[in-house]
Amino acid sequence: MFNTQYEEIKQIAERIFNNPELGYKEFKTKETIVSFLKKINPELTLEEFSTTGFRTSLGEGKDLKIAFIAELDAVYAPTHRNADPDTGAAHNCGHYTQIAIALALYKYLYQSKVYENFDYELVFVFVPAEEYLDLRYRDELLKNGTISYYGGKPEAMRLGVFDDIDCAVCVHAIGGEFDKRTIDINTALAGFLYKYYEFKGKATHAGFDPFSSKNAYSMSTLFNVAVGLARQQMNEREMVRINPIVMESDMSTNVIPNRIVVGTDLRAQSVEYIKEAAIKLDDAAKGSAIALQGEVDIQTQMGYLPFKQHRYLSEFVRETFEKNEKIDVLLDNNAISAGGDIGDLSFMIPCIQIGHSGFTGTIHGDDFIDIDQEFLFEIFPEFLSQVFIYMNGKVDKNQLYKRSFAEYEALIQTIVD
Repeated sequence: MFNTQYEEIKQIAERIFNNPELGYKEFKTKETIVSFLKKINPELTLEEFSTTGFRTSLGEGKDLKIAFIAELDAVYAPTHRNADPDTGAAHNCGHYTQIAIALALYKYLYQSKVYENFDYELVFVFVPAEEYLDLRYRDELLKNGTISYYGGKPEAMRLGVFDDIDCAVCVHAIGGEFDKRTIDINTALAGFLYKYYEFKGKATHAGFDPFSSKNAYSMSTLFNVAVGLARQQMNEREMVRINPIVMESDMSTNVIPNRIVVGTDLRAQSVEYIKEAAIKLDDAAKGSAIALQGEVDIQTQMGYLPFKQHRYLSEFVRETFEKNEKIDVLLDNNAISAGGDIGDLSFMIPCIQIGHSGFTGTIHGDDFIDIDQEFLFEIFPEFLSQVFIYMNGKVDKNQLYKRSFAEYEALIQTIVD
């Protein structure tokens, strides 16, 4: 059946790819999805949240609830060949394929009525704003109370979207090109936060009286040197990534600069090491300011939590792969320094993210594009249907866990305080 719906699903994917939208702004994308779903199921019911997010279910009323998650947003990449010329949004993250895969899966399960035999309710959740960007716009949403979190999943968690969900499955593009059709399981993602360092000095005439100045730019330069030297002291197993950039400055050549803001992300594989590395960065900033008799104000903004996939759930994918003859390679137990808000959701409920090939170029790069549409929109969705069929009657709720949103908030406070 997946081959008969392939052309339709491919066209939906291409429409979304050619109409990319940034997080919390995915209105055209949502309209495309809802229109497709209502054509399949005229009695479709939706639960809406967070400007553009929504969920719908197959097999309502069952005790066990499994979510299948698709992410709606694009990346800010204005030089990508398919970027929106007005907004700079581009789907070089692969999220458009998640949506198409979800729709292919929904159509098959609904029309075949396979879901009616499941002992669980399958909840399709379309989540906005996975990418951590366009922060000035999101700051405005925060100020007016439209959202409380930059990321779509933490915001959905706050709103109770996942309160009745027992576990979740997501899929995501694997960066790079593969000779054979490939999926991966158990890939760990880094957690990250943002640090903002505002160096303050004293402005004077650069030619007449540089002697009584306190150069904020020099403080930031010294901080960059300290960060570079400190990399040797970072635990390699944690795959730490730090990328300081100048966020704000107002400088001229004839005035010693008295203010500059340096921002950096800080990525690591564990919450504990994020905290440890943050202390090292803060000390480097404080020492750089003191060395040149200046000051530094420090702000910390939480990004996303690290993601450790739930091994128990991944075994359903592995065992399905072993019976499948259309996918060639299964990768297992990788770790990368990319992050995602699936890490936040995995604190509350067990989650897995199945990676899939089908692309060429660098993910988030200008050359990223799909090259194996048959795999993406026919073979891989069919494989996912096999995973969900195999899960029927086999998921042991005793192997799952559930934490509250209040516990999540308490953990975040220990990181940003």
